[in-house]
Amino acid sequence: MRFGVCILFVLLVACQVTAKEKTKAQEREENLVLTRNERDSSENQGEPGHNSSGDDWKEFWAVRLAINLVGYATIFVPGYLIIRHLRRTRYNESAGPGFLPNLAVLCVFGREQHASATAEEGNVGGKGASSSPTPAEEPFFTRALRLVICVIGLQVSYLTWGVLQERIMTIEYGRTATQPGEFFKDSQFLVFINRILAFVMALIVITVRKQPVHTAPLYKYSFSSFSNIMSSWCQYEALKFVSFPTQVLAKASKVIPVMLMGKVVNGKTYAYHEYITAAMISVGVSLFLLTSGDATKHKDSVTTTSGLAMLVGYMLFDSFTSNWQGALFTSYKMSSIQMMAGVNLFSCLLTSVSLIEQGGFTSSAAFMLRHPDFIFAAVILSICSASGQLFIFYTISRYGPVVFVIIMTVRQGFAILLSCIIYGHPVTIIGFVGILLVFLALFLRIYANDRQRKMKKLAASNPPGSGSKV
Repeated sequence: MRFGVCILFVLLVACQVTAKEKTKAQEREENLVLTRNERDSSENQGEPGHNSSGDDWKEFWAVRLAINLVGYATIFVPGYLIIRHLRRTRYNESAGPGFLPNLAVLCVFGREQHASATAEEGNVGGKGASSSPTPAEEPFFTRALRLVICVIGLQVSYLTWGVLQERIMTIEYGRTATQPGEFFKDSQFLVFINRILAFVMALIVITVRKQPVHTAPLYKYSFSSFSNIMSSWCQYEALKFVSFPTQVLAKASKVIPVMLMGKVVNGKTYAYHEYITAAMISVGVSLFLLTSGDATKHKDSVTTTSGLAMLVGYMLFDSFTSNWQGALFTSYKMSSIQMMAGVNLFSCLLTSVSLIEQGGFTSSAAFMLRHPDFIFAAVILSICSASGQLFIFYTISRYGPVVFVIIMTVRQGFAILLSCIIYGHPVTIIGFVGILLVFLALFLRIYANDRQRKMKKLAASNPPGSGSKV
């Protein structure tokens, strides 16, 4: 533990030195081109990539969000009417043979009438993992090797993904000493390329590895697909207003609004350790935000409010996604890969229709032609996102959610340090203490929840009066 803290301290010092050097270099460069770009800089300080033209209002995030929602509505509204009509007329009872009737039944009704039989069949031979030894039957070395592979896969996938995400959304492409660059603005296009590659990967896994018989109506994936799209969109848009370390800490602290929502809406009670860790997270985030120089990239209240709105939107949509997918897992017993394929299928459909309506494919293609280096970054970003999803599902299925949460919590800490070192985000000693406090609270929460879960399981397996007497 002490060794790890020493490493983090060394990285912090390196981070501060790098930040100072980059700040000085940027100041020298800005002084050289200040005269030429002064007018553009004053007009563009509201938002990265903001061009001075009569269409400035279209670049505001709320307008882009409204346009995206209108595009999604062109799918959801007709889809709702069709589903309502088919259910009212009980189309599944009168549908004839053929591809289209079967597709309509699969999308609207699924195989609900055979749910019990197919669920049993899926448990017997559907998952494909039944033929392989269970984790308990594997030798220790094999399990350890698998875990190391999962850790490396998750860390490499998502650390690379985080670095590229920040680069794509915050770096000016084509900028030189004599010519200003331009920012990539269409977050929805990034969501599309991430989802289509993840969908293809899921189909490949389904083809290679046997899955349980699918019983869920396909349209039910559209709800978590929509919330997944919106959470990703908010995540990309937030980087236009807040730094990447701020975004990561906001993700780590989403336990606080979840607890508040559960208390107010459902009257849920929490253990003492949950209140304590929530308070630690609040203090840690506050220390970081109040002492870090670029916690928000723009100091005016409008952009600060926009960044906060994006982070809140991300947390709300992301919370709905996990809860809805959990409900589908409980009701229909599909595999994780089937869930991945279903969600990404509707994500591709929704984003592609919206991009076509807005001309997003054309503008993004033109941007790629002007800046070929963007293509490489976007492709690697998509590969990391899709492979990361596969590692997520595999890790959870093999080692459970607690091990996965620990791995991803460590990844968030490394992501902050990597971002600070590469992009020169200034972090003070107090801000660094805030980061440590947040992650200490997360690890305490994981440990306490796991301990509480084991005690409940032990109490359930040994009820009072059931112990053997000698």
